Amino acid sequence: MANEDEVQDRASRGGKARAEKLSPEQRREIAIAGAVTRWGKDLPVAEYGSPDKPLRIGKLEIPCYVLSDGRRVLVQRGMMVALDMKQGTAGRGGGDRLAKFARTKGLTPFISPELAEMITKPILFQVERGQTAYGYEATILADLCDAVLAARKAGALNYQQQHIAEQCEILVRGFARVGIVALVDEATGYQKVRQERDLAAILEKFISKELKKWVRRFPFEYYEEMFRLRNWDTSDLTPNSPKPVEVGKITDDLIYKRLAPGVRQELKKLTPRNPKGYLVNKLHQHLTDEIGNPKLEKHISNIVTIMKLSDDWSSFMKNVNKVLPQYGKNFELQLGD
Repeated sequence: MANEDEVQDRASRGGKARAEKLSPEQRREIAIAGAVTRWGKDLPVAEYGSPDKPLRIGKLEIPCYVLSDGRRVLVQRGMMVALDMKQGTAGRGGGDRLAKFARTKGLTPFISPELAEMITKPILFQVERGQTAYGYEATILADLCDAVLAARKAGALNYQQQHIAEQCEILVRGFARVGIVALVDEATGYQKVRQERDLAAILEKFISKELKKWVRRFPFEYYEEMFRLRNWDTSDLTPNSPKPVEVGKITDDLIYKRLAPGVRQELKKLTPRNPKGYLVNKLHQHLTDEIGNPKLEKHISNIVTIMKLSDDWSSFMKNVNKVLPQYGKNFELQLGD
């Protein structure tokens, strides 16, 4: 019979053998899962940004976010694609392709210790629905491009790195164009006009000037889950039963304030009240069939899903505010399609 040390040794060898069979992507996912287990509660959260709204520089697209601590980050994979690098084993350690590139003999003299430190230790953060991603502070890309171009000018790059230098040149030129446009917009006051035009375009897609025929948009489970989380009596709750006044206030918060920027305000303008102060029709009757109502149904479905995953109202609201925050004055950072 094997002793305890022999059992542990066999288990260790078995674990190493299984690890060797894993693909780089599988090892990366396991590493992320372990990090989330250790530090999940302390990870910064992406409060602004979405996968379908990347930073566009020419034909290049880099997913970007603003974190809960105010840092602007570019997603690691997106940066590597923009630099025309092959994807390595992404993560916190030195095995990442970007970190290896920064440590090459020709480039090292042109990279500051601070930049090298930040490249070696990417930021692990939470994106929507609890998923995680690695990223770098946005300024790192510009600093790295400057270092690569300086190394090229000094003749320190090898032939295999020349294509990366070409990408850096494209990016630097893109930074200059984007920067000068932003500065002109700010100096001329067009930044505010641009924001208003963006908002007008959103409202045109979402809002119908004609009142639509009433159709039930809120599933019964929306109210069931709300009553459960609020600890309200459900003995008389039916799809057609009168709902407490507070239900309307909660729906205004959960749905219309989070559906799309400016939509709630426009719906309020288009929906008059009777002498008793009640709305004469449902807000959603002014949503368009092409964009507004499909977005409403998707948003309600997401809210119901978060409700089902929550044990009480407090945890539910915490999750909603993290995943589906209200749209505020700075809506430009939160635009969805």
